[in-house]
Amino acid sequence: MKLIVGLGNPGEKYEKTRHNLGFMVIEKFLKDFEPVRKTVWENQNKFKSDIVQLEWQRTHGGLEKVILAKPKTYMNNSGMAVRLISDFFKISCSDIWIVNDDIDLPLGAMKIRFGGASAGHHGVDSVMSSLGTDKFWRFRMGTGIKNQKLNIKNQKLKNVEDFVLRMFSGSEKGKVKEMIKRGAKAIEMALEEGIEASQNRFNTK
Repeated sequence: MKLIVGLGNPGEKYEKTRHNLGFMVIEKFLKDFEPVRKTVWENQNKFKSDIVQLEWQRTHGGLEKVILAKPKTYMNNSGMAVRLISDFFKISCSDIWIVNDDIDLPLGAMKIRFGGASAGHHGVDSVMSSLGTDKFWRFRMGTGIKNQKLNIKNQKLKNVEDFVLRMFSGSEKGKVKEMIKRGAKAIEMALEEGIEASQNRFNTK
């Protein structure tokens, strides 16, 4: 069983912001997988998340049960939801895939990696703290802007938080749409052929 968690903040106010890219990617993955009428998220209070349970039948191989989750705990407490779900379904940390925005990668870039530091991402920090380990997979989706990113990193943390809670500009939207598609395809390939194959195909060089 795989647990695939998009990180973001609940509520209309945050829907289109950079920090909600994780939500956008797993929503796109679900729409590609199911007819639109079946893409219904269940509000599961005991998991503090909206979740969908589905079954992925590999073309060559067995059936994989998959849980998609969008925590409703707000970004800084994302780990609480991840821990509740993984404990209930007895999912090992290595079978947890976290999809998150990353200002340290340029807009449109993607990196799939296992373990390592959070690079200051509060949602990833929370997951690491709740699970007591960094040994889970991350699908890091780039939202940084080269010059802006450098300026932000030399200023107070509040400016980073302001940046990630902004919506994408009109000139960025085409690149964002393409990145969301690629993120969804990367999840598909990871389920179908293994996550290392997806790394080889989708990681930005």
